Amino acid sequence: MLFDPQHLQDIIACPKTKAKLICEGEFLISVDPETRLKYPIKDGIPVMLVDEAVEVPQSEWAEIMQRHQRNPESGELVS
Repeated sequence: MLFDPQHLQDIIACPKTKAKLICEGEFLISVDPETRLKYPIKDGIPVMLVDEAVEVPQSEWAEIMQRHQRNPESGELVS
């Protein structure tokens, strides 16, 4: 069974901060503005290991948040 981000988006969280994750291509991105961690999805399976995560640069993270209707400073959903 492959990972389906739509079904698990409300269940899974960043293992480091417990923040929500959003799917962006082959990665899950934390909405936490302090850590901005990116977890890879390999062969359809998310690799939820903090040691495997990469910090996303602030400008790139802000762009991703905007694409997902989130505040580019806080990561919170925009009403």
